Amino acid sequence: MQQITIIQYGAGNLFSVANLIRRLGYTVTCTENPDILRQADKVIFPGVGQAASAMQRLQANGLDTLIPRLEMPVLGICLGMQLLCNRSEEGNVKGLGIFPADVVKFPATGKIPHMGWNQVSFQDSLLSRGIEEQEWMYFAHSYYLPPNDYTTAICTCNQIPFSAVIHKDNFWGCQFHPEKSAEAGQQLIQNFLNL
Repeated sequence: MQQITIIQYGAGNLFSVANLIRRLGYTVTCTENPDILRQADKVIFPGVGQAASAMQRLQANGLDTLIPRLEMPVLGICLGMQLLCNRSEEGNVKGLGIFPADVVKFPATGKIPHMGWNQVSFQDSLLSRGIEEQEWMYFAHSYYLPPNDYTTAICTCNQIPFSAVIHKDNFWGCQFHPEKSAEAGQQLIQNFLNL
C-alpha cells in the first residue's frame, strides 16, 4: 500500500483533499514533519490563503528547502501550485523556484476573484487521462500563472489565458481544486496517484 502524504502547513483545505483520497481507497497522512514527507510515495501540497504567510510557515519548518528536493511525484493545488513557482505578486514573495515562472495578479477590470466552475483545455498528459479535453473544473483565485513551457492545461478568465495545470519532472500543479471538481477532479487525483 503506497503512502500518500499531504503537506500540513496551515494554508490548505487538506481535509477535503484527504477525504477524497480515502474515498479512492488509499491511506493518507497529513504532516509537516520532514522525515515523514521524505518517506512518502506521493506528496500533495494544497493551499488556500495568502502566499507570503504560507511561505513563512514553510520556512519555519524547513519545508521551503525540503520540497524542491523531493523525488517522488508532488502535486501542488491552487496556492500550492503557485508556491512552486519563482515568485508571486501576492505579497511580492519568493516561491520555491521549481517552475521558472512568476505568478501575477488578475487586473481589476474583470470579475475577481476568479471563483466557480470554468472550462479547462487539457493537453494529453498523464494527469488528464480519462478527462474530457474541454472539462469543467472549480476555481477560487485572484492570482494566476501565465502560460509557459510547463503548461499542460489552459483556462481563461476575463479573456486572460492562464495555466490550469503545469508539469516539470516529478512536480505537477493545478490551479483549480480537484477535490471540489466532481468526477473530473477525482479522476485527476486518481491519475496522480497512479503515477
